[in-house]
Amino acid sequence: ITCRAKHVEHNEKFIFSLIYAKCKEHLRRPLWQRLYHISNMGSPWCTIGDFNVITSTDEKHGGIPYNMNKSLEFIDIIEACGIMDIGYSGQHYTWCNQRSGEARVWKRLNRAMVNDKWLECMP
Repeated sequence: ITCRAKHVEHNEKFIFSLIYAKCKEHLRRPLWQRLYHISNMGSPWCTIGDFNVITSTDEKHGGIPYNMNKSLEFIDIIEACGIMDIGYSGQHYTWCNQRSGEARVWKRLNRAMVNDKWLECMP
């Protein structure tokens, strides 16, 4: 979901995107293309949600070793869109597969990212 809004106090228009990405890599590609299109609108932009992919091995705990090739498209689109992760507070991982023992996997799939224009007008 993407919408345009206006910050009343700052009289600044911005774009806000709420994300729930598909689990399968190839099904996320249309979303990456839409994000790239939005990034070219030239407005302050914040995107928040479940991208269903990690950006580093530090964002996964448990299970089999992670193949970073699965993240390359996402990392590329972050760079192409000129957005950056603004970090988090609280728990490091946002998802768990709810299995037990060595089969349990934790990942950081949710994140908030903004462009430079967002940082300029919404510090």
